[in-house]
Amino acid sequence: MRWTALFTAGLMALGITGAAQAQTFRWAGFTDAFSMDPYSFNETFTLGFTGNIYDGLVTRGKDLSIKPSLAVSWEQEDPKTWVFKLRKGVKFHNGNEFDAQDVVFSFERATSEGSDIKAYFSSVADVTARDKYTVVFKTKRINPILLEDISYWWIMDKEWSEANDSTEVADIRENEENHATRNANGTGPFELVSREADVRTELKRNDDWWGWGTELGTSNVEEAIFTPIKQDSTRIAALLSGDVDFMYPVPVQDIPRLKSGGIEVMQGPELRTIFLGMDQFRDELLESSVEGENPFKDPRVRLAMYKAIDVNAIVDKIMKGAAIPAKSMVAPAVTGYDESFQRMEYDPEAAKELLAEAGYPDGFEVGFDCPNDRYVNDEQICQAVTAMWAKIGVKADLLAQTKSIFFGKILKRDTSVYLLGWSPSTVDGLNVLNNLLVTPDKEGGVGRFNLGGYSNAEVDRIAQEAATELDADKRTELLQKGLNLAHKDVGSIPLHHQQVIWAARDNVDVAQRSDNVFALRWATVNN
Repeated sequence: MRWTALFTAGLMALGITGAAQAQTFRWAGFTDAFSMDPYSFNETFTLGFTGNIYDGLVTRGKDLSIKPSLAVSWEQEDPKTWVFKLRKGVKFHNGNEFDAQDVVFSFERATSEGSDIKAYFSSVADVTARDKYTVVFKTKRINPILLEDISYWWIMDKEWSEANDSTEVADIRENEENHATRNANGTGPFELVSREADVRTELKRNDDWWGWGTELGTSNVEEAIFTPIKQDSTRIAALLSGDVDFMYPVPVQDIPRLKSGGIEVMQGPELRTIFLGMDQFRDELLESSVEGENPFKDPRVRLAMYKAIDVNAIVDKIMKGAAIPAKSMVAPAVTGYDESFQRMEYDPEAAKELLAEAGYPDGFEVGFDCPNDRYVNDEQICQAVTAMWAKIGVKADLLAQTKSIFFGKILKRDTSVYLLGWSPSTVDGLNVLNNLLVTPDKEGGVGRFNLGGYSNAEVDRIAQEAATELDADKRTELLQKGLNLAHKDVGSIPLHHQQVIWAARDNVDVAQRSDNVFALRWATVNN
């Protein structure tokens, strides 16, 4: 009884007490969106959350297929010219009318200095308005997946942004903020009512949304309240007690408990790859016992770090089987995945020999950055990797941090070794190559998340060739070749592909997608 009282008091502090009313939807996650600015951070959770408030020119269906959204149709006038016809009669939440100028403005803003989604437009030369409801994309090169590239690009209101001094994107790498960081004005199915970062975000239904009554909008939710609850036990208890209707992700060890409590657990494959990156561009590591040189410039050292990790043990013991070992940097559902390619074997003795050959017979010490609230069991994974590396003489000084601090550190490339997860928004291997494996360019377009600075001229060339190849089979072969080459080169160390694991009360219906994006427009609460 005393435990119940204390637990209820804790939930009151979180602002999530009270049974869910009809058409009121309460959900919880173990993290929060970084910002309400959809261009601030190219992260699945942030993009997915803001996608409830904003629309793009195109959207994705439950099966991730491309669907019309603010653009009702499109065509190619020539291989480098795309013409989009815009939806008429759409208004932003504040009543401003949506038209082509908002699309042009959004392109300019999304490619500005502080934007984190520049890579979406690496192939785009310019976007112009042909008339009030027609926009023209001119590309620098042929791009067979332009629609996929822009499928998570949300359109902002030019007038609202200008009025609120938010025409520029606040750079999260510099801890900057502006009005768009905590406020939003989209055209999407739900409107932002209130926002207290890391505590509570409240949304309400936009009854004027164009998508209601179609396959894209079936929700009966009038009010939606999101509460980030970092502690797994508290989040699970909130769902079991009815204080929240839905939560994700589900800790794998709690699946049996939830099922026995009458909770529906939804489990399916995810596009995300969890991997390790290493600083390969500095002449001397920032955080290491090795002075005057960088061990990770030597491919033998990188291979040793790879071979020292028992991925099967991580999947079995830490992930409880809710993951699959990664053969490369893309999951099986992603274009470019090569079924025939095999992961390099776990072999700690060979790893020791490789270190000795490279001149580090006694190993070395190195810093290791890891989030503790972003991916499923992320800190436990890093702890396991740390123990495995210790067996070959590499002492990793693990620094596990909340995601806001972690990303602020590694995005500045202030790291020597780091754990990261990546889910390609295009469901295409070129996204992984261009973001994680291609040599970073000075403009911050391609290679923006290649935080270790891996560089291989042949991988770069293959990525460029795949970017313009129209033959689907040839293009897939190129992607496989580039990804496999980077894997054999140990540009990074893939660990595993997560599963999407959600849980909901039996009166709630949601649509689970393999990109792990939760869309409120498909959520229904039944009496």
